[in-house]
Amino acid sequence: QVQLVESGGGLVQAGGSLRLSCAASGSIFKINAMGWYRQAPGKQRELVAVITSSDSTSYADSVKGRFTIARDNSENTVFLQMNSLKPEDTAVYYCNAEVVVSAFPTYTMTSWGKGTLVTVSV
Repeated sequence: QVQLVESGGGLVQAGGSLRLSCAASGSIFKINAMGWYRQAPGKQRELVAVITSSDSTSYADSVKGRFTIARDNSENTVFLQMNSLKPEDTAVYYCNAEVVVSAFPTYTMTSWGKGTLVTVSV
């Protein structure tokens, strides 16, 4: 099994910054893509940012230029630096990872964290 644990959420004023972390542990051979999703009250979960194993990144249009995703492969950890936060960024942020549990035979699973709440006040 693979566990993802997020941290770093909290309350911040508009214009402020937060840094989220997500550490993966368990039966991990390697991790392919890692990403951050968010779900605001009454809305569907949406992709915020993703980073591949070769460090290619992609962002939702709403966060481009404000958020930065990065990973530390030695620690199986992904980060999300969030700057210039806006009230509309308020949501529960979830970590996601595509984990290769074994190479032979190949077995890959998608894991989710339980989420961390980010609240941005006006």
